[in-house]
Amino acid sequence: MEAKPQAMLLLANLLYALAAVLLLYGLLFLAVHLPLFPLREVQVVGALNHVTREQVEAIVKRELKGGFFTVRLDGARRVFEKLPWVRSVDLRRKWPDRLVVGLEEHTALARWGDSGLVNYFGEVFEAASDPALPLFSGPAGSAQEVMHRYRTFAAALAAIRRQPAEVRLSSRRAWQLRLDDGTVLELGRDQVDARLERFVAAYPRTVGRLARGAGYVDLRYPNGFSVRVAGMKWPEGKGSGGAAKR
Repeated sequence: MEAKPQAMLLLANLLYALAAVLLLYGLLFLAVHLPLFPLREVQVVGALNHVTREQVEAIVKRELKGGFFTVRLDGARRVFEKLPWVRSVDLRRKWPDRLVVGLEEHTALARWGDSGLVNYFGEVFEAASDPALPLFSGPAGSAQEVMHRYRTFAAALAAIRRQPAEVRLSSRRAWQLRLDDGTVLELGRDQVDARLERFVAAYPRTVGRLARGAGYVDLRYPNGFSVRVAGMKWPEGKGSGGAAKR
């Protein structure tokens, strides 16, 4: 008979504990949802050159509703990420009444194809940009590879004070450059760096001496390259088509 009162006592204790937990939860719920902890300030950090203050204020007003504890950050983060120049977003609460919005913008390195841009991480994004930028093109997913090659090409060409204005990677993995003076360099698929180094070494005494510049340079030769200059005519018996091997 003693087991029954003990069981009742245990059940009563469990009910008291459950009631205490529910009461505590209710008090916390009320404390969080009552206007005791309002969100008084939204601080935007990060160097912003393209995202406007009006855009930020519109998103804050529309998406960031509620108090310090109840404001929903996921929805606002997704909206910020849809802005054309935004690369990453960091939203965090800062006690007692502040929300910090950290925005990182893309920095455009080049154009990608007809409409996209490429940032310094080799990521393609969609945004409007007026400044003159190099043009990259290549198969889908190759933007980062083209970006790395662009840097290698630019470093090599700096020795002759030329810059790549366009870098193309074909579907056959062949590389082509257009320089800032309009010269097109056909590099092909193999020994690309060695071919460009050979061109740079020979440039001062060959292409660099042409008054009008070279229109097209084919570097896919084992020990030299050919040059085609628009409008150049060779004497009879000296070659044809304005092409010469080096």
